[in-house]
Amino acid sequence: MSFHAFAQVMAVFALLVALAIPLGSYMNQVYLEEPATRRGWLGSFEGGLYRVAGVDPGEDMPWQRYAAAVLWFNLAGVLAVYGLQRVQGLLPLNPAGLGAVAPELAFNTAVSFATNTNWQAYGGETTLSHLTQMVALTTQNFASAATGMAVLVALLRGFTRREAAGIGNFWVDLTRSTLYVLVPLSVLVALLLASQGVVQTLAGSSAASMVSGLRVEGKEVTEQLIALGPAASQVAIKQLGTNGGGFFNVNSAHPLENPTPLSNLLQLLSIVLIPAALCFTFGERVGDRRQGWAVLAAMGAVLVPLALLEVTLEQAGNPALAGLGVDMTASELAPGGNMEGKELRFGVTGSALWAVLTTAASNGSVNAMHDSFTPLGGMIPMGLMQLGEIILGGVGSGLYGMLVYAILAVFLAGLMVGRTPEYLGKKIEAHEMKMASLVILLPSAAVLLGTAVASVTPAGTAPLGNPGAHGFSEILYAFSSAANNNGSAFGGLTASGVFYTVALGGCMLVGRYWVILPVLAIAGSLARKKKIPEGAGTLPTHTPLFVLLLVGTICLVGALTFLPALALGPIVEHLQLSAR
Repeated sequence: MSFHAFAQVMAVFALLVALAIPLGSYMNQVYLEEPATRRGWLGSFEGGLYRVAGVDPGEDMPWQRYAAAVLWFNLAGVLAVYGLQRVQGLLPLNPAGLGAVAPELAFNTAVSFATNTNWQAYGGETTLSHLTQMVALTTQNFASAATGMAVLVALLRGFTRREAAGIGNFWVDLTRSTLYVLVPLSVLVALLLASQGVVQTLAGSSAASMVSGLRVEGKEVTEQLIALGPAASQVAIKQLGTNGGGFFNVNSAHPLENPTPLSNLLQLLSIVLIPAALCFTFGERVGDRRQGWAVLAAMGAVLVPLALLEVTLEQAGNPALAGLGVDMTASELAPGGNMEGKELRFGVTGSALWAVLTTAASNGSVNAMHDSFTPLGGMIPMGLMQLGEIILGGVGSGLYGMLVYAILAVFLAGLMVGRTPEYLGKKIEAHEMKMASLVILLPSAAVLLGTAVASVTPAGTAPLGNPGAHGFSEILYAFSSAANNNGSAFGGLTASGVFYTVALGGCMLVGRYWVILPVLAIAGSLARKKKIPEGAGTLPTHTPLFVLLLVGTICLVGALTFLPALALGPIVEHLQLSAR
């Protein structure tokens, strides 16, 4: 790895921490349980929203009612997005005259955006009208992100409350996440992106004269139509909310969606900013900032080495080409490394770092084709998703997934010393462990079962772009992305057919709601418990030893679950290339 690449990676992480600390403290203030009337003019607006919606902000919901509110709200979102896609041809703000989206594709897209997955089996500028993009998809970008943040806050109340029946009010948590965090940050980022040239207009397209014409079906073509639209506003929330759905088909590799190195840096930081900041919110909420630092340190202990390894692998280039004597070192005439599928504007380092952060943070946007990475370079983003999207992860969802692993870690430590495990003053008992097991096992089962079925059925193998080990990697990546609510695509797999739209849609539902429900059940159980004072046998959960235990637990579970599947895909492909 070059020194420049190392410095670039470390500078991004340093800048991330510097921005996350004040934002985390601010978000702690946002979630203080105080009436809206104490929040100035914006609080008055918040109170007005409750009155219009008929919501009692003072209601303290038990976990079952909180979960029901989450499910009903998200179901309404799925139905609204599905319906808008089916009738978009009859609605305004459709300058390209696009017709109705096919039922199976509309289902997949509706589920994808409601679950914060944003898997795209469609081309944005060729499938969806401006109205559908703005009213359906952008709205769900806010709603799905706010849902994850609300569930996290409910879990944190489980740790901080004592012998309480409720875990908060979903409608209040949802509103405050949107009103005080997501909307202000999105406006700021959208303005910054627009200043860099990210397009923001209601126009349909613009004609550009071609340098040299070409003949298509016997006709001379001298102009190219360039699709336009309100991209900057959607790009801002797609990154900040760890959504990832691109306004244009090629996502953040498109020059009107990500035009400059500065826009690339802004979007890269936006992807990971809120997940990192929530670690500091967590520390302040539980009254011990060291707890937040410990969780972030565990995430960094996995993420930073993998980011450096990813850059190293891609800078080394394709081993098959190296075996043919091709010089892949950087020079004045060539960027060096494995440049297949990468934007020259961002290079190997920018593309590799984006691939790692987008899959670590449950974002799924791409500025390079992951299908063109080296086998082991493609395995790293895949592995980050398979860990459960907990290394930063989605806004809210990443941290509550990590806290489930923390519960598992203290349980294993308790087994080793023969005492009842505790975490943040709450006993971890059978019920919490059963729910934690569901959080870890259900998405993993969806990945492996879906991959197995797709690998042995004609409907699953026919859309493959590549045979052999690489084709298996394409299938494994798709199901890993869907079941862990990431949304990035390996490429090479045509996923717009009935089989994949339905199968991946089902995996998205499992990966989102069959994780949220056990997490809320844990929150309800912990809130009912007494606070236990620390004793001589209490395991400190803010020390380097606990960070090491937590990282070891994550890596052990991930390796035992997915290493056999990875051996059939990227690992064997790497060995085949190296043997040539």
